[in-house]
Amino acid sequence: MRIGNCSGFYGDRLAAMRQMLEGGQLDYLTGDYLAELTMLILGRDTMKNPSLGYAKTFVRQVEDCLGLALEGGVKIVSNAGGLNPAGLADRLREVAKGLGLDPAIAHVEGDDVRALDLRPGALTANAYLGGFGIAAALNAGADIVVTGRVTDASLVVGPAAAHHGWTPTSYDELAGAVVAGHVLECGTQATGGNFSGFKTLPHDGLPLGFPLAEIAADGSSVVTKHAGTGGAVTVDTVTAQLLYEIQSTRYLNPDVTTLLDSVELAQVERDRVSITGVRGEAPPERLKVCVNELGGFRNTVELVLTGLDIDAKADWVREQLTPALTASDVSWTRTALPPADADTEEGASCLLRCTVKDVAADPVGRSFTGAAVELALGSYPGFTMTGPPAAPTPYGVYRAEYVDRSAVTHTVVHADGRREVVADPTEFSETDPREGLRPSPYPAPLDSLTRRAPLGSFVHARSGDKGGDANLGLWVVHDGSEKYAERVTWLTKLITPRKVRELLPEAADLDVEVHVLPNLGGVNVLIRGLLGDGVAASTRFDPQAKGLGEWMRSRVVHVQEGLL
Repeated sequence: MRIGNCSGFYGDRLAAMRQMLEGGQLDYLTGDYLAELTMLILGRDTMKNPSLGYAKTFVRQVEDCLGLALEGGVKIVSNAGGLNPAGLADRLREVAKGLGLDPAIAHVEGDDVRALDLRPGALTANAYLGGFGIAAALNAGADIVVTGRVTDASLVVGPAAAHHGWTPTSYDELAGAVVAGHVLECGTQATGGNFSGFKTLPHDGLPLGFPLAEIAADGSSVVTKHAGTGGAVTVDTVTAQLLYEIQSTRYLNPDVTTLLDSVELAQVERDRVSITGVRGEAPPERLKVCVNELGGFRNTVELVLTGLDIDAKADWVREQLTPALTASDVSWTRTALPPADADTEEGASCLLRCTVKDVAADPVGRSFTGAAVELALGSYPGFTMTGPPAAPTPYGVYRAEYVDRSAVTHTVVHADGRREVVADPTEFSETDPREGLRPSPYPAPLDSLTRRAPLGSFVHARSGDKGGDANLGLWVVHDGSEKYAERVTWLTKLITPRKVRELLPEAADLDVEVHVLPNLGGVNVLIRGLLGDGVAASTRFDPQAKGLGEWMRSRVVHVQEGLL
């Protein structure tokens, strides 16, 4: 089966669905629109209009491409239903009727568990469902399946299970599909997007192609892209996505526990990478739940400090502004000091940010911004801000909870209105969802034949957010070097929790886990709590940890001469 992806987030390339349908043969086309932050955004949509709560851009894409998909026999599977999959299914039927088409549209529901009151007053609470509801809908003849909060990989697991007739105990096959789904889920991140080796990609002016996977009956797959599209599919681009936002070597999904240290990648042809050897075990007994609460309101002022006496200027304006701050949470950050004798004004400047948060809007509204503006003629020389005062904005707090499967009714509503409850697995892993497998830390040996060099000299990275935790994947570049095996040994010895805290001082007081993935030539690092209460509430400069990997690669370490 050939299954493609046309969206990695709510806001991705609008033309991608048509490009994927016109670019080559597909059996299924998926679109991933949900993230923890997206659920909060959709929750706020429903506060304004209860009939919303789904990804509106998906409706526009289907309106443009439905006839093309039906003509080509391509089934569309998407989690664009968000908080209202039934509402999205109804809206799509209206669109289809307006086009004179009559596709079979099914939806999957049951993920909404707000009634369990896991967090009193929570805006959203959605359990991550597996792929067998999608499979049931496809087996019943659906042309389009829309879901709420299934795992991202479930969008591929469901079609693969339906296509190949897998059962809930086809663990290795399901695990292979989970890996393929994880590679596809973020769209062009698998073909060179956000890739630390971007300089090696073809720079032909073409937009990066979206990925697709050819999944065999045994769960093995080949990741590729349509011919004539931009970017590349290499072992490194696939590894980059594979190490994105995972945790330990045991990747827990509702249908299977995937053993990531069993994954083997190989470049079989240009823009074709095989995924083989994937092993799976029984799934966890409990389901993860994404809970979003309204945390309050936030605001920021950004002050420009220029020229000499930067520290003194920052100290004085902080001293002047602090007595006027009544918000419960105040955070100050400053960018790096400018170089001496800079030849541009911007180069001679740095930024001082003050971010405030409170459960009420008033302490972060005019009383905050007004106090900053009033200093304009009475503070440090050169006082200016990067923008005018802004109104406070609401923010949310993300929490991960876990519930017994018996508390969730995974339900398919077929195109004819028939409702089918998806049976729970009968075998479970004993792995706790938060379990970490931590290797014994030991530092890389240093000897007289070492020199200092950036970690990124031959190491790639990819980073991102998992709620309030930051995830950082590091692996040795596949450049054909005969030093590859030695470099992997060096990297896996170097990267310990202690070394991570040394190289990333922001993590100095945090819990750090390091998980070795030798088949992938690297490690996965989990930094607990770096992002506070999640992206929507974080006051960190990079709230989603997207640039964390590039910071890590820029850090200087001792490297044995023979490895460079």
